[in-house]
Amino acid sequence: MSQKKSKVSPSLHSIKSLPVDFSFVGSPGNERMMAPDSTLGNGASSTEAEEGYANGNDNVCRNNESPYSRWTEDRPSVGDDGEDLKVLSSLKTFGRSPVDSKWSDTTPYAAKKKLTSWFQLPDGNWELGTILPTSGNEKLISLAEGKVLTVNSENLVPANPDILDGVDDLMQLSYLNEPSVLYNLQYRYNRDMIYTKAGPVLVAVNPFKKVPLYGNDYIEAYKSKSVESPHVYAITDTAMREMIRDEVNQSIIISGESGAGKTETAKIAMQYLAALGGGSGIEYEILKTNPILEAFGNAKTLRNNNSSRFGKLIEIHFSETGKLSGAEIQTFVSMQSRVVQQSEGERSYHIFYQLCAGAPPILREKLNLKNANEFNYLRQSNCYAISGVDDAEQFHVVMEAMDIVHVSKEDQESVFALLAAVLWLGNVSFTVVDSENHVEPVLDEGLINVATLIGCQVGELKLALSTRNMIIRNESIVQKLTQSQAIDTRDALAKSIYSCLFDWLVEQINKSLAVGKRRTGRSISILDIYGFESFERNSFEQFCINYANERLQQHFNRHLFKLEQEEYIYNGIDWAKVDFEDNQDCLNLFEKKPLGLLSLLDEESTFPNGTDLTFANKLKQHLNSNTCFRGERGKAFMVSHYAGQVVYDTTGFLEKNRDLLHLDSIQLLSSCTCHLPKAFASSLLTQSGKPVIGALYKSGGADSQKLSVATKFKGQLFQLMQRLEKTTPHFIRCIKPNDVQSPGIYNQGLVLQQLRCCGVLEVVRISRSGFPTKMSHQKFARRYGFLLLDHVASQDPLSVSVAILHQFNILPDMYQVGYTKLFFRTGQIGILEDTRNRTLHGILRVQSCFRGHQVRRYAKYLRRCITTLQSFVRGEKTRQEYAVLLDRHRAAISIQKQIKGRINRKKFENIYDASVLIQSVIRGWMVRRCSGDLGFLHFGGKKGAEQEEVLVKSSFLAEMQRRVLRAEAALREKEEENDRIEEPLGDAGYQIL
Repeated sequence: MSQKKSKVSPSLHSIKSLPVDFSFVGSPGNERMMAPDSTLGNGASSTEAEEGYANGNDNVCRNNESPYSRWTEDRPSVGDDGEDLKVLSSLKTFGRSPVDSKWSDTTPYAAKKKLTSWFQLPDGNWELGTILPTSGNEKLISLAEGKVLTVNSENLVPANPDILDGVDDLMQLSYLNEPSVLYNLQYRYNRDMIYTKAGPVLVAVNPFKKVPLYGNDYIEAYKSKSVESPHVYAITDTAMREMIRDEVNQSIIISGESGAGKTETAKIAMQYLAALGGGSGIEYEILKTNPILEAFGNAKTLRNNNSSRFGKLIEIHFSETGKLSGAEIQTFVSMQSRVVQQSEGERSYHIFYQLCAGAPPILREKLNLKNANEFNYLRQSNCYAISGVDDAEQFHVVMEAMDIVHVSKEDQESVFALLAAVLWLGNVSFTVVDSENHVEPVLDEGLINVATLIGCQVGELKLALSTRNMIIRNESIVQKLTQSQAIDTRDALAKSIYSCLFDWLVEQINKSLAVGKRRTGRSISILDIYGFESFERNSFEQFCINYANERLQQHFNRHLFKLEQEEYIYNGIDWAKVDFEDNQDCLNLFEKKPLGLLSLLDEESTFPNGTDLTFANKLKQHLNSNTCFRGERGKAFMVSHYAGQVVYDTTGFLEKNRDLLHLDSIQLLSSCTCHLPKAFASSLLTQSGKPVIGALYKSGGADSQKLSVATKFKGQLFQLMQRLEKTTPHFIRCIKPNDVQSPGIYNQGLVLQQLRCCGVLEVVRISRSGFPTKMSHQKFARRYGFLLLDHVASQDPLSVSVAILHQFNILPDMYQVGYTKLFFRTGQIGILEDTRNRTLHGILRVQSCFRGHQVRRYAKYLRRCITTLQSFVRGEKTRQEYAVLLDRHRAAISIQKQIKGRINRKKFENIYDASVLIQSVIRGWMVRRCSGDLGFLHFGGKKGAEQEEVLVKSSFLAEMQRRVLRAEAALREKEEENDRIEEPLGDAGYQIL
């Protein structure tokens, strides 16, 4: 007998979703299935596992066989040795497993096969107990506190075995019932695993604290598919991949009650998209829009410190390379009544408190700012701060964000001036001027500051707040306002200025995100809209918010229930229809004409004598027969929403639904010297359809043509639905675990109510028993046809598709063939997708090798050609240079030859003259000597002087002749030596030249 479930957290790496050593029962395809880790989570025995899975399964588990044996795709597992990737070990995730198609939620409970069961206590909570052996219908159950109760077996709900504690997909639960789902979510929540899959829907439980599940390491892990645990990153990554693969726009719809964490979830999804498609620089601007939109559009309510008071659809565009190329933000009617009125314990929009707390001294002096508790609009609720939030610091964050999205300093000052003007409008008071209760504004600090900040004359402002221009029978009449009318006019002006300011900021942000960005028409939209609200007193604000959530719930039902089942019927699929809660009746209550809530509200708003009480009575008169409506005492009525019954107090409904801004106020704005009020006036005139400012209009004539707030809201909501219908939706359901916004507290009743409202159990039932993956025959054959090993004789898509299924041994109960599409159980397409990816990867590898070989061959050929060409070019260039050098050499030789010849000739002539003279003297002396006669040698002297006669003997002449001969011989030797010396000198001269 097994004991009660242990509440002690096991080792993170030892928690597994699957039993050990599972395999197909008689299946030929075991070799391609992945076995799980050998560790049984929570120490459950194989006997317990057998007993836990024995009920409601056609495939009987033998030994350690399990209904989880039908694996669809390989998943990386976390090893017990702790040596896996750091991110894998830190994610605290469970192993992922597919689902047995034969699970049934309606199988009768057999006590003898189940030792533990859920029992509901009188307070509504479920507790796990151990069944003691008894006989008959009465059973003894032992609870955790040691109590033993006698209960009827029909009141017991079967519990899952310990091995399924904390599975990350509710589809893996053998017994899908409310207590099992509650326990599974609580088990994971207590271990900071706040994300759980419910088929195609991600369930996110707000931890109300920071959890270590985000950052660059986790982004890279989900991007590389090394982690498969449920996460916002995983949903966003799936949307990104499907957008690229199917070329269809995607949407991520985040829903839940107020305080469930929708805004934070949207920011996490945007962070992942920015990291995945970053590189263009636009991602930083997109992320920085969050502080601005939160400051101007969020406020503190009784249930949420950062509740969205407006709806926004952020459409993020991508380029052809998958990079962010821009974004566009579409907003929906915000609840501007919060500007002038808040309930006790709530706050107005964050930006007012941030401005009062964080404005620099120069700006404070310029705007004449005071503390928040000195402004009438802010001190109604006696709540000025949020625990753990520094408004002054947040104001600087908002200013930095405005710089990043390119809002100029001048425009920023104008924005803050208008915010201050709205606050000072609340301080404008009125005094009665006559017996008919007509009033005029008091000329005090408030009135003067408003006129200064918006740039108008004080007199014009007084007239706009206390009078109204009308035309009756072509005569212009100025009507004085009573105190209540003047207050309504003042508040309407404040709300309109703030509403126009918010729209202008969104317009500026969109301009910044769209400038110079190339788009491909592919986008991912993230919808963050106010959640379902139900307070002690619910007014017009909750009325509109809950209507929007009804419309979103219908969209959810349509895609996950209606369209799914209609497609099964259309394709002739064997399908057991799953019942679900349809909220169409509630939507009809709101939208039906002429007797719907919205139609009756607009009708009563147009009557001059209409009051909130007459509106409530009209609703009771016409709608009491509707099952979703019930009239209450006084001015209240009740509506049965998908999320529960809500009682609305009609006090203030007509006032908030009417557009009380008269054309006098618009004309006042158009006369302001500041550029923003002028732009607002132009926009307001365009909306009212009045192109002329200066004319006077009949009372009610201009106002009656304006759309009511409810009508505007309905129109924008239908536009939103039209945009969402053109996308492939991905749903994230945010769950609030407690109402006190504290970590670690898990209120079963509150969580169960939200799970029922958002249809989590129905989604899981449809996904488990249905075929969530579907693909047309043509697309399937085109995508996977190349995987066929044999040629198919008939090339029609259906034959190719069937051949693919047979080749990969897809079990018959894992798919069905429809008339136009193939339908697969959860994860079955993953086998083919993995094989396709591996095959394509192999093909790409072969192609890369072959193309690399071709490129290398071509490169070598080009290198040889280039070398040959270079050799010819270099040879020709060298020859040209050699020819120039040769000409220079020849010119140098010629010059040297001429110079040397001239030098040698001159030298020769000198030697020749000397030799002739010596020879003549010697020869004469020798002749005289040989002849024996004495002669005289005559030496030249001065002209005209006597010649000197020298007597020379013949022996002397002979001696001199010998000397002359020796001298000539020596001269010849010197000349030869000079010739030898001149040769290298000539070469050196050539080189120098």
